[in-house]
Amino acid sequence: MALPETPVAAPEKPVLIYDRECPVCIRAVDWIRARSDPDAFEFLSCHADELAKRFPRIEKSACLQAMHLILPDGSVLIGEQAMPEILRRLRGYRRLACLLRLPGADVLTRAFYRWFARRRHRAPGFFFPAAKGRDRKIH
Repeated sequence: MALPETPVAAPEKPVLIYDRECPVCIRAVDWIRARSDPDAFEFLSCHADELAKRFPRIEKSACLQAMHLILPDGSVLIGEQAMPEILRRLRGYRRLACLLRLPGADVLTRAFYRWFARRRHRAPGFFFPAAKGRDRKIH
């Protein structure tokens, strides 16, 4: 997945764009929220009308294929490229983020992410089981 040629409009904090209609994506966002500080990320559905207004260079079809992380400097990380940056912002996962930045790790993460992304609608709940009794408010 290629990055946009020029940076997009820079948000105040990282914006994670995801498919709100995908059960696995919703659970991944819940998992990230539970492990991050309240102001670490903004979460935005690729189905929101706001996407085209705020980030006109980001196409909805691309966001349906992979999560997009827009950083405060305007750079965009897509799919497996976003994972180290997401993990770096989570409590207890910073060391794992460092491992994902080692030479060659990107080959493995790219292969796994693409394999999983193509099958994510078939395996809801397998990787991110829902917490019992939790209210999952999605924006």
